[in-house]
Amino acid sequence: MPARQRKIIHIDMDAFYASVEQRDDPSLRGRPVAVGGSRERGVVAAASYEARVFGVRSAMPSVTARRRCPDLVFVKPRFEVYKAISAEIRAIFAEHTPIIEPLSLDEAYLDVTENRLDIPSATLIAERIRQRIREVTGLTASAGVSYNKFLAKLASDHRKPDGLFVVTPAMGPRFVEDLPVGRFHGVGPATAAKMQRFGIHTGRDLRERSLPFLQEQFGKAGPYYYFISRGVDERPVRANRIRKSVGAENTFGADLFVFEEMRAALQPILDKVWRYCETSGIRGRTVTLKVKFADFRQITRSRSSLQPVTSRGELERVAIALLGSALPFDKGVRLLGVSLSSLAGPETGSEEPRQFILPL
Repeated sequence: MPARQRKIIHIDMDAFYASVEQRDDPSLRGRPVAVGGSRERGVVAAASYEARVFGVRSAMPSVTARRRCPDLVFVKPRFEVYKAISAEIRAIFAEHTPIIEPLSLDEAYLDVTENRLDIPSATLIAERIRQRIREVTGLTASAGVSYNKFLAKLASDHRKPDGLFVVTPAMGPRFVEDLPVGRFHGVGPATAAKMQRFGIHTGRDLRERSLPFLQEQFGKAGPYYYFISRGVDERPVRANRIRKSVGAENTFGADLFVFEEMRAALQPILDKVWRYCETSGIRGRTVTLKVKFADFRQITRSRSSLQPVTSRGELERVAIALLGSALPFDKGVRLLGVSLSSLAGPETGSEEPRQFILPL
């Protein structure tokens, strides 16, 4: 354990994009709102809490969202507005600590073990930050406070929306015991399904498995799973963390066999990747397609250019071309993923990319 107990806060804005739209347009308040997509096509980028009651979630096809919530109001995203508000929120963080690790426009880790206001209580700092965010932006944020990143993120989800929850060192291992493994940060749907096949459903089940077993079944992630099931996470909060790639993937309920099915399945994945690029301002020169088959065999295909991809259409053309070049497959496809690497832009400290159409 560290020589000195760390004090970590995870701040997560509540339904950020949708809440901004409801703040700026009073007619949307109290109504189910979806940012992004449209009535007929596209995917939901964010959903208000009123929409979530009906099962509407981010990355859901708009048609499905409309079917679940006939009164859903679709709003065009305003990424420049979200970025400006995010900058205001990060300025509030900086009033309290220089050790800030942003995860996206609407969430971040803060290490307040030593802080600029010399406040000994991390809980008090979290409350001050939430109050300042409300005063400055008119929006609400949820906060989790704990002695490591893993537990702080779990805690911020515990009382959403507009909540605060603290996991103390004495509570840590017990807090993890009854949580479903699917709620653990770092355990995606495919990994959760694999764990469940081994009878691992909760943190307690995970803790009962040995380190060699977890390493054998989950490779390099095995030690991480072993320790978080015990409430242990030694990862530091990394200020000015430089992202090396941006990606998204999806595991399908039924294997895909037809090219057109795979092409359609790539659309929400591409939307998610490009949405991050738009909100962060970064661009990438290398597009990588990931394909995992029914037998869990995996392949990747990549294409690079001298200049970054500058539009979602470009990203789609390259990804579809990579998919076409890899066909035919002798097995069904259970997972598709797309990533961008060789990044340039604000997060990497480099210049904005020039316009360029990637040749196919």
